[in-house]
Amino acid sequence: MSVRTVAIVLIVAGALMLAYPAIRYTTRETVVDVGPIEVTTDETKTIPLPPILGGVAIGLGLILLVTGRRR
Repeated sequence: MSVRTVAIVLIVAGALMLAYPAIRYTTRETVVDVGPIEVTTDETKTIPLPPILGGVAIGLGLILLVTGRRR
């Protein structure tokens, strides 16, 4: 994988981190399981993404793009 490809991936990932500050997903858990009766619940979980992480990824991507062109 070339340096330019890594730089572009970092820039895109950083922009996505800034656009979406959290990753949300839903899990299904069984609460009661008695014979043929089963009770489940859906639980939404969130993984926060700090905006500074997106900014750092964009910055590193730009640095790689600039240094990759010089060589």
